[in-house]
Amino acid sequence: MLVAWRMLMHEKGRSALAICGIVVALLLIFLQLGFYFAVPRGGMLIYDTIRFDIVLASPDYAYQAQSGTIPRRRLYQALALPDVREALPFYQATGEWMAASSGTARDVFIMAFDPAQRIFDVEDIEAGRSQLRRPDTILVDTATRREFGELTSDRIVEIERRAEMIAGTYRLGTGFVGLGAAITSDQNFVRIFANRSLADVSLGLLRLAPGADARVVAARLREIMPADTAVMTRAELTNHEVRYWTTRTSTGLVFGFGAAIAFVVGMVIVNQILSTQILRQLPQYATLKAIGYTNGDLRQIIVSLAALMAIIAYLPSVILATGIYAVLRRATLLPVDMTSTRLLAVLLIALTMSAISALASTRILQRADPVDLF
Repeated sequence: MLVAWRMLMHEKGRSALAICGIVVALLLIFLQLGFYFAVPRGGMLIYDTIRFDIVLASPDYAYQAQSGTIPRRRLYQALALPDVREALPFYQATGEWMAASSGTARDVFIMAFDPAQRIFDVEDIEAGRSQLRRPDTILVDTATRREFGELTSDRIVEIERRAEMIAGTYRLGTGFVGLGAAITSDQNFVRIFANRSLADVSLGLLRLAPGADARVVAARLREIMPADTAVMTRAELTNHEVRYWTTRTSTGLVFGFGAAIAFVVGMVIVNQILSTQILRQLPQYATLKAIGYTNGDLRQIIVSLAALMAIIAYLPSVILATGIYAVLRRATLLPVDMTSTRLLAVLLIALTMSAISALASTRILQRADPVDLF
Protein backbone atom coordinates (compact mmCIF):
# COMPACT_ATOMS: atom_id res chain seq x y z
CA MET A 1 0.00 0.00 0.00
CA LEU A 2 2.89 2.40 0.78
CA VAL A 3 4.45 1.80 -2.65
CA ALA A 4 1.05 2.39 -4.31
CA TRP A 5 0.62 5.65 -2.39
CA ARG A 6 4.08 6.87 -3.45
CA MET A 7 3.27 6.06 -7.09
CA LEU A 8 0.01 7.97 -6.77
CA MET A 9 1.77 11.03 -5.33
CA HIS A 10 4.69 10.86 -7.76
CA GLU A 11 2.69 12.47 -10.57
CA LYS A 12 0.00 14.46 -8.79
CA GLY A 13 -1.42 16.08 -11.92
CA ARG A 14 -1.91 12.82 -13.79
CA SER A 15 -3.27 11.16 -10.66
CA ALA A 16 -5.79 13.99 -10.18
CA LEU A 17 -7.04 13.61 -13.75
CA ALA A 18 -7.33 9.86 -13.28
CA ILE A 19 -9.32 10.31 -10.08
CA CYS A 20 -11.62 12.79 -11.83
CA GLY A 21 -12.41 10.11 -14.40
CA ILE A 22 -13.34 7.69 -11.63
CA VAL A 23 -15.48 10.39 -9.97
CA VAL A 24 -17.49 10.68 -13.19
CA ALA A 25 -18.00 6.90 -13.33
CA LEU A 26 -19.13 6.72 -9.69
CA LEU A 27 -21.41 9.71 -10.17
CA LEU A 28 -23.08 7.93 -13.09
CA ILE A 29 -23.65 4.89 -10.88
CA PHE A 30 -25.11 7.05 -8.10
CA LEU A 31 -27.51 8.76 -10.50
CA GLN A 32 -28.69 5.57 -12.19
CA LEU A 33 -29.25 3.82 -8.85
CA GLY A 34 -30.98 6.92 -7.50
CA PHE A 35 -33.51 6.91 -10.31
CA TYR A 36 -33.87 3.13 -10.33
CA PHE A 37 -34.90 2.97 -6.66
CA ALA A 38 -36.87 6.22 -6.73
CA VAL A 39 -39.19 4.93 -9.44
CA PRO A 40 -41.01 2.29 -7.33
CA ARG A 41 -41.00 4.65 -4.33
CA GLY A 42 -42.70 7.21 -6.53
CA GLY A 43 -45.36 4.62 -7.28
CA MET A 44 -46.01 4.17 -3.54
CA LEU A 45 -45.77 7.87 -2.65
CA ILE A 46 -49.52 8.35 -2.18
CA TYR A 47 -50.27 4.86 -0.85
CA ASP A 48 -47.75 5.35 1.94
CA THR A 49 -50.02 8.03 3.44
CA ILE A 50 -53.30 6.11 3.09
CA ARG A 51 -54.55 4.16 6.11
CA PHE A 52 -55.29 0.53 5.24
CA ASP A 53 -54.10 -2.99 6.00
CA ILE A 54 -55.57 -4.79 2.98
CA VAL A 55 -56.76 -3.41 -0.33
CA LEU A 56 -59.43 -4.84 -2.63
CA ALA A 57 -58.75 -4.03 -6.28
CA SER A 58 -59.56 -5.08 -9.81
CA PRO A 59 -57.66 -8.12 -11.19
CA ASP A 60 -56.65 -5.76 -14.00
CA TYR A 61 -54.93 -3.41 -11.55
CA ALA A 62 -51.67 -2.11 -13.11
CA TYR A 63 -50.72 0.82 -10.90
CA GLN A 64 -52.55 3.57 -9.04
CA ALA A 65 -53.53 5.64 -12.08
CA GLN A 66 -54.76 2.47 -13.84
CA SER A 67 -56.55 0.67 -11.04
CA GLY A 68 -59.84 -0.35 -12.67
CA THR A 69 -62.99 -0.77 -10.58
CA ILE A 70 -64.75 -3.37 -8.44
CA PRO A 71 -68.37 -3.58 -7.21
CA ARG A 72 -68.88 -1.75 -3.93
CA ARG A 73 -70.74 -4.73 -2.53
CA ARG A 74 -67.39 -6.55 -2.24
CA LEU A 75 -66.62 -4.26 0.69
CA TYR A 76 -69.74 -5.44 2.50
CA GLN A 77 -68.71 -9.04 1.85
CA ALA A 78 -65.35 -8.30 3.41
CA LEU A 79 -67.06 -6.92 6.52
CA ALA A 80 -68.51 -10.37 7.10
CA LEU A 81 -65.12 -11.44 8.47
CA PRO A 82 -64.81 -10.60 12.17
CA ASP A 83 -61.21 -9.36 11.77
CA VAL A 84 -62.24 -6.70 9.24
CA ARG A 85 -63.09 -3.61 11.25
CA GLU A 86 -63.69 -1.13 8.42
CA ALA A 87 -64.15 -1.35 4.64
CA LEU A 88 -63.94 2.09 3.02
CA PRO A 89 -64.54 2.92 -0.66
CA PHE A 90 -61.91 4.94 -2.50
CA TYR A 91 -62.38 6.50 -5.92
CA GLN A 92 -59.83 7.79 -8.42
CA ALA A 93 -59.75 8.82 -12.06
CA THR A 94 -57.96 11.16 -14.44
CA GLY A 95 -59.83 14.18 -15.74
CA GLU A 96 -59.20 17.26 -17.88
CA TRP A 97 -58.27 20.46 -16.09
CA MET A 98 -58.80 23.43 -18.38
CA ALA A 99 -56.15 26.11 -17.86
CA ALA A 100 -57.84 29.45 -18.51
CA SER A 101 -54.51 31.26 -18.98
CA SER A 102 -53.45 29.13 -21.93
CA GLY A 103 -56.74 27.60 -23.03
CA THR A 104 -55.18 24.13 -23.00
CA ALA A 105 -56.35 21.07 -21.09
CA ARG A 106 -54.10 19.25 -18.62
CA ASP A 107 -54.67 15.82 -17.11
CA VAL A 108 -55.27 15.93 -13.37
CA PHE A 109 -55.60 12.88 -11.13
CA ILE A 110 -58.65 13.07 -8.86
CA MET A 111 -58.97 11.00 -5.66
CA ALA A 112 -62.16 10.88 -3.66
CA PHE A 113 -63.60 9.44 -0.45
CA ASP A 114 -66.27 10.11 2.12
CA PRO A 115 -65.11 13.22 4.05
CA ALA A 116 -66.57 11.71 7.21
CA GLN A 117 -63.84 9.06 7.08
CA ARG A 118 -60.17 9.61 7.87
CA ILE A 119 -58.34 8.12 4.89
CA PHE A 120 -55.05 10.01 4.69
CA ASP A 121 -52.39 10.54 7.33
CA VAL A 122 -51.69 14.01 5.95
CA GLU A 123 -52.26 16.99 8.21
CA ASP A 124 -53.40 19.36 5.45
CA ILE A 125 -55.94 16.86 4.15
CA GLU A 126 -57.25 16.26 7.65
CA ALA A 127 -57.65 20.00 8.14
CA GLY A 128 -59.51 20.32 4.82
CA ARG A 129 -61.92 17.38 5.21
CA SER A 130 -64.73 19.60 6.49
CA GLN A 131 -64.44 21.85 3.44
CA LEU A 132 -64.85 18.85 1.13
CA ARG A 133 -68.40 18.46 2.42
CA ARG A 134 -69.33 21.48 0.30
CA PRO A 135 -70.35 20.67 -3.29
CA ASP A 136 -67.95 21.33 -6.17
CA THR A 137 -64.97 21.74 -3.86
CA ILE A 138 -61.47 20.29 -4.18
CA LEU A 139 -58.12 20.30 -2.41
CA VAL A 140 -55.09 20.48 -4.71
CA ASP A 141 -51.62 19.04 -4.17
CA THR A 142 -48.96 21.75 -4.00
CA ALA A 143 -46.75 19.52 -6.20
CA THR A 144 -49.16 20.18 -9.09
CA ARG A 145 -47.24 21.77 -11.97
CA ARG A 146 -47.27 25.47 -12.70
CA GLU A 147 -49.12 24.91 -15.97
CA PHE A 148 -52.28 24.44 -13.93
CA GLY A 149 -52.13 28.04 -12.75
CA GLU A 150 -52.17 29.55 -9.29
CA LEU A 151 -53.50 27.16 -6.65
CA THR A 152 -55.05 29.88 -4.52
CA SER A 153 -58.06 29.29 -2.30
CA ASP A 154 -61.48 30.23 -3.70
CA ARG A 155 -60.17 30.07 -7.27
CA ILE A 156 -62.69 28.53 -9.67
CA VAL A 157 -61.24 25.98 -12.08
CA GLU A 158 -62.79 23.76 -14.74
CA ILE A 159 -62.45 19.98 -14.46
CA GLU A 160 -64.27 17.77 -16.97
CA ARG A 161 -66.24 20.88 -18.02
CA ARG A 162 -67.50 21.39 -14.48
CA ALA A 163 -66.69 24.40 -12.30
CA GLU A 164 -64.82 23.47 -9.13
CA MET A 165 -63.59 25.71 -6.34
CA ILE A 166 -60.15 25.22 -4.77
CA ALA A 167 -60.81 25.17 -1.03
CA GLY A 168 -57.16 24.70 -0.08
CA THR A 169 -53.99 22.78 -0.76
CA TYR A 170 -52.09 19.89 0.73
CA ARG A 171 -48.47 18.79 0.45
CA LEU A 172 -47.96 15.17 -0.55
CA GLY A 173 -46.60 14.75 -4.09
CA THR A 174 -48.06 13.34 -7.27
CA GLY A 175 -45.78 10.35 -7.76
CA PHE A 176 -46.60 8.80 -11.14
CA VAL A 177 -50.32 9.58 -11.21
CA GLY A 178 -49.79 12.68 -13.36
CA LEU A 179 -48.62 16.28 -13.45
CA GLY A 180 -51.35 17.34 -11.06
CA ALA A 181 -53.44 15.77 -8.30
CA ALA A 182 -56.48 16.79 -6.30
CA ILE A 183 -58.83 15.38 -3.68
CA THR A 184 -62.58 15.74 -3.46
CA SER A 185 -65.59 14.05 -1.84
CA ASP A 186 -67.12 10.88 -3.19
CA GLN A 187 -70.37 12.72 -3.98
CA ASN A 188 -68.54 15.39 -5.92
CA PHE A 189 -66.46 12.73 -7.71
CA VAL A 190 -69.53 11.29 -9.45
CA ARG A 191 -70.65 14.80 -10.35
CA ILE A 192 -67.30 15.46 -12.05
CA PHE A 193 -67.17 12.06 -13.75
CA ALA A 194 -70.72 11.51 -15.02
CA ASN A 195 -69.86 8.02 -16.26
CA ARG A 196 -68.85 6.84 -12.80
CA SER A 197 -71.08 5.56 -10.03
CA LEU A 198 -70.62 5.18 -6.29
CA ALA A 199 -71.49 1.53 -6.80
CA ASP A 200 -68.17 0.95 -8.57
CA VAL A 201 -65.14 1.74 -6.44
CA SER A 202 -61.52 2.03 -7.52
CA LEU A 203 -60.17 0.48 -4.33
CA GLY A 204 -61.61 -1.02 -1.19
CA LEU A 205 -59.53 -0.02 1.84
CA LEU A 206 -59.80 -2.56 4.65
CA ARG A 207 -58.68 -1.88 8.21
CA LEU A 208 -58.31 -4.82 10.50
CA ALA A 209 -59.01 -5.31 14.18
CA PRO A 210 -56.01 -4.90 16.49
CA GLY A 211 -53.86 -8.04 16.53
CA ALA A 212 -55.29 -9.45 13.30
CA ASP A 213 -52.77 -10.99 10.88
CA ALA A 214 -53.15 -9.31 7.49
CA ARG A 215 -51.81 -12.34 5.61
CA VAL A 216 -54.28 -14.70 7.27
CA VAL A 217 -57.22 -12.35 6.67
CA ALA A 218 -56.15 -11.81 3.05
CA ALA A 219 -56.04 -15.55 2.46
CA ARG A 220 -59.57 -15.90 3.88
CA LEU A 221 -60.79 -13.03 1.71
CA ARG A 222 -59.43 -14.70 -1.42
CA GLU A 223 -61.55 -17.73 -0.60
CA ILE A 224 -64.78 -15.76 -0.41
CA MET A 225 -64.20 -13.12 -3.10
CA PRO A 226 -65.25 -13.83 -6.70
CA ALA A 227 -62.83 -13.57 -9.62
CA ASP A 228 -63.65 -9.89 -10.20
CA THR A 229 -61.76 -8.82 -7.06
CA ALA A 230 -58.08 -9.12 -6.15
CA VAL A 231 -56.88 -9.01 -2.55
CA MET A 232 -53.51 -7.53 -1.54
CA THR A 233 -51.95 -6.77 1.80
CA ARG A 234 -49.95 -3.56 2.09
CA ALA A 235 -46.73 -5.52 1.63
CA GLU A 236 -48.11 -7.31 -1.43
CA LEU A 237 -49.24 -4.01 -2.95
CA THR A 238 -45.75 -2.61 -2.42
CA ASN A 239 -44.19 -5.66 -4.11
CA HIS A 240 -46.64 -5.32 -7.00
CA GLU A 241 -45.73 -1.66 -7.53
CA VAL A 242 -42.00 -2.41 -7.35
CA ARG A 243 -42.32 -5.21 -9.91
CA TYR A 244 -44.45 -3.06 -12.20
CA TRP A 245 -42.14 -0.05 -12.23
CA THR A 246 -38.86 -1.98 -12.36
CA THR A 247 -39.74 -4.79 -14.78
CA ARG A 248 -42.86 -3.87 -16.76
CA THR A 249 -42.11 -0.27 -17.65
CA SER A 250 -39.34 1.22 -19.75
CA THR A 251 -38.51 3.57 -16.88
CA GLY A 252 -37.26 0.86 -14.56
CA LEU A 253 -35.54 -1.07 -17.33
CA VAL A 254 -33.70 1.99 -18.63
CA PHE A 255 -32.30 2.93 -15.24
CA GLY A 256 -31.53 -0.70 -14.39
CA PHE A 257 -29.49 -1.13 -17.57
CA GLY A 258 -28.06 2.34 -17.02
CA ALA A 259 -26.58 1.27 -13.69
CA ALA A 260 -25.00 -1.80 -15.30
CA ILE A 261 -23.61 0.26 -18.17
CA ALA A 262 -22.21 2.83 -15.72
CA PHE A 263 -20.40 0.00 -13.93
CA VAL A 264 -18.88 -1.21 -17.21
CA VAL A 265 -17.91 2.33 -18.19
CA GLY A 266 -16.27 2.75 -14.79
CA MET A 267 -14.23 -0.43 -15.28
CA VAL A 268 -13.10 0.74 -18.72
CA ILE A 269 -12.05 4.12 -17.32
CA VAL A 270 -10.08 2.59 -14.43
CA ASN A 271 -8.52 -0.03 -16.72
CA GLN A 272 -7.35 2.60 -19.19
CA ILE A 273 -5.95 4.77 -16.40
CA LEU A 274 -4.02 1.89 -14.85
CA SER A 275 -2.80 0.53 -18.18
CA THR A 276 -1.42 3.94 -19.14
CA GLN A 277 0.19 4.32 -15.73
CA ILE A 278 1.85 0.88 -15.91
CA LEU A 279 3.19 1.49 -19.42
CA ARG A 280 4.60 4.83 -18.36
CA GLN A 281 6.31 3.33 -15.31
CA LEU A 282 7.49 0.00 -16.72
CA PRO A 283 11.15 0.75 -15.78
CA GLN A 284 10.14 1.25 -12.14
CA TYR A 285 8.25 -2.06 -12.11
CA ALA A 286 11.23 -3.77 -13.76
CA THR A 287 13.45 -2.34 -11.02
CA LEU A 288 11.14 -3.75 -8.37
CA LYS A 289 11.40 -7.14 -10.05
CA ALA A 290 15.20 -6.83 -10.08
CA ILE A 291 15.33 -6.30 -6.30
CA GLY A 292 13.13 -9.33 -5.60
CA TYR A 293 9.48 -8.36 -6.07
CA THR A 294 7.41 -11.16 -7.59
CA ASN A 295 4.63 -10.79 -10.16
CA GLY A 296 2.19 -11.38 -7.32
CA ASP A 297 3.71 -8.50 -5.34
CA LEU A 298 3.40 -6.21 -8.34
CA ARG A 299 -0.23 -7.22 -8.88
CA GLN A 300 -0.92 -6.38 -5.26
CA ILE A 301 0.62 -2.92 -5.78
CA ILE A 302 -1.60 -2.32 -8.83
CA VAL A 303 -4.73 -3.45 -6.97
CA SER A 304 -3.80 -1.22 -4.02
CA LEU A 305 -3.26 1.71 -6.37
CA ALA A 306 -6.68 1.16 -7.96
CA ALA A 307 -8.35 0.88 -4.55
CA LEU A 308 -6.69 4.10 -3.37
CA MET A 309 -7.92 6.00 -6.42
CA ALA A 310 -11.44 4.58 -6.00
CA ILE A 311 -11.57 5.56 -2.30
CA ILE A 312 -10.26 9.07 -3.00
CA ALA A 313 -12.78 9.49 -5.86
CA TYR A 314 -15.63 8.18 -3.72
CA LEU A 315 -15.96 11.23 -1.43
CA PRO A 316 -16.38 13.92 -4.13
CA SER A 317 -18.77 11.63 -6.01
CA VAL A 318 -20.93 11.37 -2.87
CA ILE A 319 -20.97 15.15 -2.45
CA LEU A 320 -21.84 15.76 -6.11
CA ALA A 321 -24.51 13.03 -6.15
CA THR A 322 -26.16 14.40 -2.99
CA GLY A 323 -26.39 17.85 -4.57
CA ILE A 324 -27.77 16.49 -7.84
CA TYR A 325 -30.30 14.37 -5.90
CA ALA A 326 -31.61 17.56 -4.27
CA VAL A 327 -32.00 19.24 -7.67
CA LEU A 328 -33.76 16.17 -9.09
CA ARG A 329 -36.20 16.04 -6.16
CA ARG A 330 -37.28 19.61 -6.89
CA ALA A 331 -37.40 19.14 -10.68
CA THR A 332 -39.04 15.70 -10.95
CA LEU A 333 -40.85 15.42 -7.58
CA LEU A 334 -39.40 11.90 -7.24
CA PRO A 335 -38.12 10.71 -3.84
CA VAL A 336 -34.48 10.58 -4.98
CA ASP A 337 -32.74 10.29 -1.60
CA MET A 338 -29.25 9.33 -0.54
CA THR A 339 -29.44 6.33 1.77
CA SER A 340 -26.84 4.62 3.91
CA THR A 341 -27.46 1.38 2.00
CA ARG A 342 -26.71 3.11 -1.31
CA LEU A 343 -23.59 4.75 0.10
CA LEU A 344 -22.24 1.37 1.19
CA ALA A 345 -23.34 -0.33 -2.04
CA VAL A 346 -21.58 2.20 -4.28
CA LEU A 347 -18.43 2.01 -2.15
CA LEU A 348 -18.40 -1.77 -2.61
CA ILE A 349 -19.10 -1.32 -6.32
CA ALA A 350 -16.20 1.14 -6.58
CA LEU A 351 -13.80 -1.28 -4.87
CA THR A 352 -15.02 -4.21 -6.97
CA MET A 353 -14.76 -2.16 -10.15
CA SER A 354 -11.22 -1.06 -9.31
CA ALA A 355 -10.10 -4.58 -8.36
CA ILE A 356 -11.40 -6.13 -11.60
CA SER A 357 -9.85 -3.36 -13.70
CA ALA A 358 -6.55 -3.64 -11.84
CA LEU A 359 -6.31 -7.39 -12.34
CA ALA A 360 -7.13 -6.97 -16.04
CA SER A 361 -4.38 -4.38 -16.49
CA THR A 362 -1.64 -6.38 -14.72
CA ARG A 363 -1.00 -8.43 -17.86
CA ILE A 364 1.17 -5.52 -19.03
CA LEU A 365 3.55 -6.27 -16.15
CA GLN A 366 4.89 -9.20 -18.18
CA ARG A 367 6.70 -6.60 -20.28
CA ALA A 368 8.57 -5.31 -17.24
CA ASP A 369 11.81 -7.25 -17.75
CA PRO A 370 14.79 -6.42 -15.47
CA VAL A 371 17.15 -7.40 -18.34
CA ASP A 372 15.97 -4.34 -20.28
CA LEU A 373 17.42 -2.11 -17.55
CA PHE A 374 21.02 -3.14 -18.26
